Amino acid sequence: MKEKFDFLLQEMPIVAILRGITAGDIIPVCDALYEAGIKLLEIPLNTPDAFSRIREAAHHCGTRQMVGAGTVLTGEDVRNVKASGGTFIISPNTEEEVIRETKNLSLVSIPGFFTATEGFRAIRAGADYLKLFPACLGPSYIKDLKAVIKTPIMAVGGVTVDNFASFLGVACGAGIGGALYKPSKDIAETLATAKELAGIVKNFRN
Repeated sequence: MKEKFDFLLQEMPIVAILRGITAGDIIPVCDALYEAGIKLLEIPLNTPDAFSRIREAAHHCGTRQMVGAGTVLTGEDVRNVKASGGTFIISPNTEEEVIRETKNLSLVSIPGFFTATEGFRAIRAGADYLKLFPACLGPSYIKDLKAVIKTPIMAVGGVTVDNFASFLGVACGAGIGGALYKPSKDIAETLATAKELAGIVKNFRN
């Protein structure tokens, strides 16, 4: 599972955060993101009927995209995500029970942290990646953290089309939510933003 996540994140270092996604949007949004090259999809558990949305997305996407959950706060949540077909677990905080249960179930663990102390706690518990949340202190803060933390760091919270490129040099990827998808957003607009973000990645690498 981790090997596939690693590959997809290196291919396109974006996790699309689909907070509040509706049943009617699941298929067209998954398809639009796939068209743009985004293959990691996070459905936060504070989305209405989140486990059903995860199940629908995982069934529709099959092996072409990975679907996981965000805002995962308990071990029971982890088990429910697994049962719904989710393959990675993202949290806003460093909760060792969640990290350990994630690894017990062979899922990818991406806990949230903000300080080096929290980062090392998460690593000791078995985290595969770290999610800097919120990323409000910018790329320079990630660069400073990387002087001591060797686990890959993802930037989440406040990443937009305007500042995404500045994070690419220091973070392994970014979780992008409202700038990419909102329930009120037209699918064509989501597709256009996804393609713009993919273009930023391509330009950065050239």
